[in-house]
Amino acid sequence: MSSEQFMKTRRNFVKLSAVAASASLLSGGLTVFARGVAAPITLPPLPYAESALAPVISANTLSFHYGKHHKAYVDNLNKLIPGTEYADNSLEQIIKKTAGVADKQAIFNNAAQIWNHTFYWNSLKPNGGGKPTGEMAKKIDAAFTSYDNFKKELSAAATSQFGSGWAWLVAEKGALKIVKTPNAENPMTKGQTPLLTIDVWEHAYYLDYQNRRADHVTAVIDKLLNWDFAMKNMAG
Repeated sequence: MSSEQFMKTRRNFVKLSAVAASASLLSGGLTVFARGVAAPITLPPLPYAESALAPVISANTLSFHYGKHHKAYVDNLNKLIPGTEYADNSLEQIIKKTAGVADKQAIFNNAAQIWNHTFYWNSLKPNGGGKPTGEMAKKIDAAFTSYDNFKKELSAAATSQFGSGWAWLVAEKGALKIVKTPNAENPMTKGQTPLLTIDVWEHAYYLDYQNRRADHVTAVIDKLLNWDFAMKNMAG
């Protein structure tokens, strides 16, 4: 066989292999997805640069918090769900289906922490914080009588959460309230709609504030809370 004939034969083999592979996918695609093989969960990009929240949250903290902790939850979940009924579910679906299920705790923890952290990044913005305006200000006054009372209650929830967890502003049956959750727990499993959150796991603040959680919480409320994001969540 000449070199020209060899190359022609090889090209034909490659084409036939590609056709066979395509046919296999078309005929067996439903079976593949039924077995839970789906695109992996991805790490969402930050909505701002790592240095954008400084000096309240340093680029160093954000680098570790986002690039190490948040990424680890994504990596872990992608190891846990292939071949399961959750493989092609959204994070919200996974969280709601696995909440409180003892033998699915690892899946819940990683899925919820991916969701919680993504929500947290969007709960913050450079030059944010302070008293909201417009409809949100009216909602705050109706629920807490004043912004100052709201700030006290949110700060108290964040600083009194024992160990790791989250402080949340949520909507429930049209009214605003503040709740706190331990570890990876999320208010939406209780039928509440998260509007904003503050992460009080130690890795969220320890590089910048050491054991001074209260100082971190106050700075976040005063300078970083993203009220535009809260309004979007309230609007549904």
